[in-house]
This record gives sequence, C-alpha cells and structure tokens, in this order.
Amino acid sequence: LAQDLARIFNNSYGELFPEPRALLSATRKVKSLRNPSAKMSKSDPQTVATITMTDSPDDIALKIRRAVTDFTSEVTFDPETRPGVSNLVMIHAAMAKISVEEALLQARGMDTGAYKGLVSEAVIQRLTPIREEIQRLRADRVHLEGLLAQGKHRARELAAPVLAEARHRVGFC
Repeated sequence: LAQDLARIFNNSYGELFPEPRALLSATRKVKSLRNPSAKMSKSDPQTVATITMTDSPDDIALKIRRAVTDFTSEVTFDPETRPGVSNLVMIHAAMAKISVEEALLQARGMDTGAYKGLVSEAVIQRLTPIREEIQRLRADRVHLEGLLAQGKHRARELAAPVLAEARHRVGFC
C-alpha cells in the first residue's frame, strides 16, 4: 500500500516520496510446522504450527518436536517430495545463519527425530536474546513509554517538512 501511494503521488505531483522496498532475507517464507505447504502464520488456529518470538524454550522444543515430517528417517532437502523435513532444514539454516548445504552436513547420520532437537537448539539460541529483551522492555514501562514519546517527537520532526511540501504540491497551502 505504501509503495502504491508513493508511486501514485509521485506520478501526479512530482518526486517527493521514496518508494518503499521490501527487505528480504534468503529465507523468503517460513512454512507452517503442521502444514508445510502453507506459510507460517500467527493467525493459524493451530498454535503448535507457529513459533513466536516470545515462545519459551520449552514451547519451541515442543512445537518443533511435533512438526510434520514423513516416514523416511534420513534428513534430506527436497521441498517437492519432503516438504516437512525440508521446512525444518530451512528453519535450521536460517536460525543458525548457515546454508542449506551446511545444515544437511550437520544433520548427516541423524534421523529426523534427532534432527528436530538440533533445529530446536538453533531456534532457541537465536530467539532467546530477543525474547529476553522483549521481557525486559515490557517490565520497564516508564522506559518504554519514554522511548515511544521520543520516537513520536522525532518522527514528527522528520515528517513536518515533507508534509508541508506535500500539502503545497496538492494545493492545500
């Protein structure tokens, strides 16, 4: 929406707004742990299908343990024929900041059950500092409200000249 609005305004009134661009990692879509043909979504009715930033290590391990795989115990990467296992490999690679090939090397000799433990460790290690910082910020409400007020003030400072120019270009001033 922001991209469309910037483009429409710029085409009508001259270049003013930069067009927003998506910042994407190599991992485009994380698939659901329960249905690897669908995207992982916080609106999924199955809470075990999605890992959230605030999940406890025990919750993360449980969700990954219950992740859908198949009856072949070897860990391979083939999204077409083995979507569940391939999803775990993608999650492992993304969380450990390694390539899919490196994730497969680490999985060599493991069955999918043992590999789920390795994936859990990688996810827990990556999300623990984030979860702890969220908890710290939530606990210090005064600090958080101060940051929000500071951000609001700074955003208004930055937006004021752009908003004035936009109003001028469309004839409101």
